[in-house]
Amino acid sequence: MSINDRNSAPVTISDCIRSNLDKFFDDLEGESANAVYDMVLSAVERPMLEVVMEKANMNQTIASQMLGINRNTLRKKLQQHGLI
Repeated sequence: MSINDRNSAPVTISDCIRSNLDKFFDDLEGESANAVYDMVLSAVERPMLEVVMEKANMNQTIASQMLGINRNTLRKKLQQHGLI
């Protein structure tokens, strides 16, 4: 870790998303973007589910409580992402 790393503010999830979206639009080089909302939600949702399920020791009831969503909703999202 460099001195600059220790003195800089921690990077937030929002900062990471903003930075990646800026890069995404830069990479388009003027082409129009489509379905950005669904793309971002899908990109964020899967890793979030993976991490929460890991932290909950694969227990869907605990994971749903951690996420603040109904267990049936969690199960549906896990299936959508091929995680179960």
